[in-house]
Amino acid sequence: MAECEVVGLDRMAKDTAGMAPAGVLAHSRLLDSVAAFTHHRDVDALDHSLVLSLAQLTSARSVLLGKYTCDDENRLRTVVCCEADGHGGYQLRVFEPAPGDPALQALRRGMHQVTAHDGMGEDGAHRLIVPILSEGRAVGALQLESDASGSESRALVDGFARIYANYTALLNESERDKLTGLYNRRTFERHLQRMLQPGANAVATEAREERRDVAAAAHAQVWLAILDIDHFKRINDSYGHIYGDEVILLLAQQMRACFRQTDVLFRFGGEEFVILLAAHDEPTVHAVLERFRLRMAEHVFPQVEHVTVSIGYARIGENDYPATVLDRADKALYYAKEHGRNCIHGYETLTAKGLLAGAQLGSIDLF
Repeated sequence: MAECEVVGLDRMAKDTAGMAPAGVLAHSRLLDSVAAFTHHRDVDALDHSLVLSLAQLTSARSVLLGKYTCDDENRLRTVVCCEADGHGGYQLRVFEPAPGDPALQALRRGMHQVTAHDGMGEDGAHRLIVPILSEGRAVGALQLESDASGSESRALVDGFARIYANYTALLNESERDKLTGLYNRRTFERHLQRMLQPGANAVATEAREERRDVAAAAHAQVWLAILDIDHFKRINDSYGHIYGDEVILLLAQQMRACFRQTDVLFRFGGEEFVILLAAHDEPTVHAVLERFRLRMAEHVFPQVEHVTVSIGYARIGENDYPATVLDRADKALYYAKEHGRNCIHGYETLTAKGLLAGAQLGSIDLF
């Protein structure tokens, strides 16, 4: 995606050079960047496009986008970095910042301000930091380092920061489940398809970045787990849908508290949830999911008191199809529900033991 945008901007500049006044060309390039920037429908792609667009428009040495965690406004969740590669292009990378990283001190300070701030970096580069505010609350910040004074691009960066804040608010609303705040099924399908079926080279790059972000380790594998609340219909029938919704909401809160920041959580629909998580081997995955199963079994829900869950999981291979991976995890879930519930089973282990021969498809509707 990044490569496509660079080519598009360069071609536009060449085609219009000498045919339009410099001011018109500048405005055209700006509008083209905004159009490309707001074309994206998920936040990850939007983040990449934001830093790349600003780097190109300002000829910056680097552009950083830092974002807070959802539950802690003092901790950076991720940093998206766009750096000049010395050959007229830019390199994108995404990383989880280490606590107290001295290279990010200026960015962290800028996130606590309500107005833009410019100054000088240690290497003599001009540094501009612009906070990103949403409904008066800091959600992140942009940091540009360039050879030119930050005041020259301050209005431009501030404008992009405001557009980004407004647009991400809309995207977050569209990709989240209304009740739980977890990602919804539509977002899950887009995540999985992007990871497993990249099309153009630019999309392939983005997919590799997402796989790396989810894995959060150089050699970790990504696994898909499907979680289902046991006997949920009984809860609705016995206590009513209001208490049923409360169980779903509280379970989602427990998921956030139990799983890692790098694990991606979805409400797939009804009482079914999906988790994308990273681990080096199946025993580790099983242990992580078992910890959550026990947590749920011990948790006391209002009125309902105790609720249990069944979980099935499968490894995501590099050449798998989305429906194939989901089908494997669903078969493992179906086995868990048919063999006592309140338990966890992995597709690979069940297959190795020959326990899934002639297994039926569970309750999950495929793509």
